[in-house]
Amino acid sequence: MNWIIWLIIACEIGFWVFILLGLSFRYLLKKEKLGFIFLALTPVVDLILLIAATFDLYSGTPATKAHALAAIYIGISVGFGKSMIRWADEHFQYYITKTGPKPVKLYGLQFAKQNLKSWGRHLLSYLIGASLIGIIYYFINDYERTKALIQVLAIWSLVLIIDLLISLSYFVFPRQPGKPTI
Repeated sequence: MNWIIWLIIACEIGFWVFILLGLSFRYLLKKEKLGFIFLALTPVVDLILLIAATFDLYSGTPATKAHALAAIYIGISVGFGKSMIRWADEHFQYYITKTGPKPVKLYGLQFAKQNLKSWGRHLLSYLIGASLIGIIYYFINDYERTKALIQVLAIWSLVLIIDLLISLSYFVFPRQPGKPTI
């Protein structure tokens, strides 16, 4: 398996470890500043991945699907990072420290609006990831060495459209209590 895949896995684990450490220091140990420092370190994980993937490509390695996944990971981390931390914070307070309110489940129009907002984050993630792929493509300037990136971007484009259609469907078929969603 390509070492970039292992690095992506390590970065994802690192992202959640920093979040858990940050929330644990903030709420369990009452060290708010130290908790904030750990939460603020989550973007460092993305920076490590970006530097490693750039170095790998710069050294002459042909771009692979793993490099495209690195760009996608960075895009998603930037697009969804803040909301993922907010989600983790909310659930940590309720389920671990028993100090926060129970996380609210949304239904009907509220759920549809939240889903469309999430699609907006997906679009932002896509724009960031696609830009990174475009930059790589531009600098390598060799279709044969970068075709895996373009193939992955085409699939992600389709996923983005499907996600939009699903998000819009909740305005037509609102989520009801007790019924599963797509």
